[in-house]
Amino acid sequence: VKWRYNFTKIDLRSGYHQIRMKLGDEWKTAFKTKVGLYEWLVMPFGLTNAPSTFMRLMNEVLRAFIGKFVVVYFDDILIYSKSHEEHLDHLRAVFDALRAASLYANLEKCIFCTDRVAFLGYVVTPQGIEVDGAKIDAIRSWPTPQTITQVRSFLGLAGFYRRFVRDFSTIAAPLHELTKKGVSFHWGPAQDQAFDTLKERLTSAPLLQLPDFGKTFELECGASGVGIGGLLMQGGKHVAYFSEKLNGPTLNYSTHDKEFYALVRSLETWQHYLWP
Repeated sequence: VKWRYNFTKIDLRSGYHQIRMKLGDEWKTAFKTKVGLYEWLVMPFGLTNAPSTFMRLMNEVLRAFIGKFVVVYFDDILIYSKSHEEHLDHLRAVFDALRAASLYANLEKCIFCTDRVAFLGYVVTPQGIEVDGAKIDAIRSWPTPQTITQVRSFLGLAGFYRRFVRDFSTIAAPLHELTKKGVSFHWGPAQDQAFDTLKERLTSAPLLQLPDFGKTFELECGASGVGIGGLLMQGGKHVAYFSEKLNGPTLNYSTHDKEFYALVRSLETWQHYLWP
C-alpha cells in the first residue's frame, strides 16, 4: 500500500426500511397493537430472509465497483482510492448507482475523504489494519470471568480479532476447555494466564499490512502439542495470523504431520490471497 489512500464510509439510512415489501405480501408482516392490526409496507427487521435480501440488493447495485474500490457489508459502504482526484470519481460513481436505486444515506453517519476510518470493528489506514481503539479499551477493562457465560462473551470478542494474535487458539485453549459440555466451571492458574495473555496480546496488537497482490506472499507455519498456526507476510511485514486448536485424531499426529497439517490449513484459510 504505497499510495496515499483516501477513504469514505457511507451509512445507509434505515437500510431495511428502504426495501418495499412485495405487493400482496404485506399481510405476512402483520402485528397486533392495542389500537388494532398493522402491516409493514417496507421490509422490517426480524424477517428470516431480510439479511440475505438486503445484501443481494447491495451486491446488485454496487456489483461493478465491489473488489475494485468498494467494500460493502449490509448498510455500510467503504470506498477507497489511491488519490484524491480518483476518489472523487469513485464517489460520483457510487452516488449515481445509489441514486438510480433510490437508496438514501444518513449524512450524519457518513465520513468523507479521510486517511483513517473505522469500519466493521477495524481501523483502516493506508499502512494497514488495526484493532478499533474502543474495542481495545473494552478488552483492557474486561474483568476476570466468573461464569461460563462470561468466558464465552470474552472469547467472542477476542475471537473476532484472532487474526491479530499469533497462536490464538493455543493461548485460548484453557478458556475453551471451560466451555465444553459437562465441564464444571473452575478458574485456575492456566485460565488466569490465558486470560491475561490474550488481553495483553490484543491490547498491543500489531498493525497488519494490507495485501499487495502485485507482490509475493510469504507463509510461515508451526505446531504445538494442542494447536497449529500460520503467519502470512509480504516483505517481512505481517498481513494476517491463523491458528486452530487440534482435536480428535489430529492431537495424535506426529510433530512432522502437525506441521504439515498447519501448512495445509493455512493454505486453505488464505486461498483467496494465494491462489490466482
